[in-house]
Amino acid sequence: MLNQTYTADVLVVGGGTGGTAAAIQAARRGAKTILVSEFSWLGGMLTSAGVSAPDGNELEAFQTGLWGAFLQELQQRQAGGLDNSWVSFFSYDPRVGAEIFADWVQELPNLLWISGYVPLEVFQEGNCITGVRFADFTVNAKVTLDATELGDLLALADISHRWGWELQSEFGEISAPANFNSLTTKYPVQAPTWVVVMQDYGETVAPEIPPAPNYDPSLFAGAWDDYGAENFLNYGRLPGNRFMINWPINGNDYGKGVGRLIQSEAARQEFQTECLCHSQNFAHFIQNQLSRRYGLANQVFPISPSPHLPIDIGAYALHPYYRESRRLVGLTTIREQDILPVAGGSVAALNIDAIAIGNYANDHHYPGVKFDLQPKSIRWGGRWTGTPFTIPYRCLIPVETDGLLVCEKNISVSHIANGATRLQPVVMGIGQAAGMAAAICAELNCQPRDLPVRVLQTALLLDQIAPAAVIPLFNLSPTDTNWLHWQRYYLDHPEAYPCSGYCPVDFDYQYFHDSIKTGQEQHFNWFQGIFHRLDQQDYRFSIMIPASYKDLIWQLVTLRSHINEQLQTLSHGQKINIWGRLNHAGHWLLVENTHC
Repeated sequence: MLNQTYTADVLVVGGGTGGTAAAIQAARRGAKTILVSEFSWLGGMLTSAGVSAPDGNELEAFQTGLWGAFLQELQQRQAGGLDNSWVSFFSYDPRVGAEIFADWVQELPNLLWISGYVPLEVFQEGNCITGVRFADFTVNAKVTLDATELGDLLALADISHRWGWELQSEFGEISAPANFNSLTTKYPVQAPTWVVVMQDYGETVAPEIPPAPNYDPSLFAGAWDDYGAENFLNYGRLPGNRFMINWPINGNDYGKGVGRLIQSEAARQEFQTECLCHSQNFAHFIQNQLSRRYGLANQVFPISPSPHLPIDIGAYALHPYYRESRRLVGLTTIREQDILPVAGGSVAALNIDAIAIGNYANDHHYPGVKFDLQPKSIRWGGRWTGTPFTIPYRCLIPVETDGLLVCEKNISVSHIANGATRLQPVVMGIGQAAGMAAAICAELNCQPRDLPVRVLQTALLLDQIAPAAVIPLFNLSPTDTNWLHWQRYYLDHPEAYPCSGYCPVDFDYQYFHDSIKTGQEQHFNWFQGIFHRLDQQDYRFSIMIPASYKDLIWQLVTLRSHINEQLQTLSHGQKINIWGRLNHAGHWLLVENTHC
């Protein structure tokens, strides 16, 4: 490999959530693709960063594209299912996620994956990116994708990008500060977290977790006081009595001197070491406070995440969970206004060049600081979810540079709106779209800025393996016969897009029977009991049968549109039959089907 030069249609630099999706999609489209990753696991936030309890795009209608395919694979492979935590509807062993991505890559003979390398230099001819140099080799490509965790290609190629806050005067965002202040100075970007996985050892005494240097228990005091120890642990509960520790309240978010991440390699390593030690100290604090029943999990992650880091036991993720990076200055910029609900509606305004969807709340992390933003959460399915919004294609394209697309947290987005666009399913959708765009550009021998967005949208909708929605609709999933029609209709008639997010479809579908046909009935259980309405979107259920749950009361939630509508029509005190799954961590019953 030393001094070797590769040639490809598409080069993806970075094997995180967006990069993995981009490389897989580009190769599936037929492009000769090379994926170069820093780490031995693919998937980034979803795997190597340890956030295996992802947020957002949880509603059935938003489980599309590679994100939906990933969830289906997880459901098949993860013993015991995905109903383990209360922060997410899908928590799993990160090793299972990494295995899925590795298998998908290995299935593609036109996709070469090279791990263990970071970019060192970007080659350009005029204003066009033509390739990237790594330590032992160079790759020349028609289209290069920056999928690095911190937007490293943007810096190497001196492409216009942002880092930090914008003021209200720049984009007119209500939640942005009017002036720079102590918060914007202390935390130019959101705090990363180095995830650690802990284990319940039961009756066995767990090995002691030593404190790292500069241990200060006062930093963690009261971390779970408002939740209780059990709920705190169940927040990120994983299969096998393990716990994902990614806790924002006096927990292991770390933002001290976060600007060092882009100053130099030495400064970045210094920050990473401190971030890791902070998580080690939090784990030590948890064990001291909750007993030696709880210790570090063994061999969850590959050993030796990085040679300059001091911990080598397999409980710590391979790298920090970065919530923000350098952000491209693109042809358009997603602002706070673009992710908030339209007046009187439950969806954000539709971007006509939409290529991915998201629905997570706008969530920002600054340790020790409560930062209020404009609300975008809505009640749906008996619980809170987020206003659906769209990602426009033009936010992946630099203003002046050709031959490059971005497909991670480095899209053209404001600091404020990044709190919603940074989530794993959104980034996965962005990656799929970027990979598809790059492959089509290679086919047509055109630059990304010259690719008609409708060609890209159609390709995503018609993908034979993982068709992806570009229009958020609460009441249609890709398995529905009307799905493609309404996706295309609103692309042709964006002015008709309903502010409710519901298209005019007659619901006579047999969801439960469709599930049985696909073998999903094995995951359902049957319950009989009494329905209780606390509010229009707040339900409880007293179980009568089976007897083992008699008189226990559970919150009722659903991810399915037709069940959401049924729950709104039920009467308080009504006896009903439910097919669904219990989540003991969240104490909810996830309803798949009902019968009155």
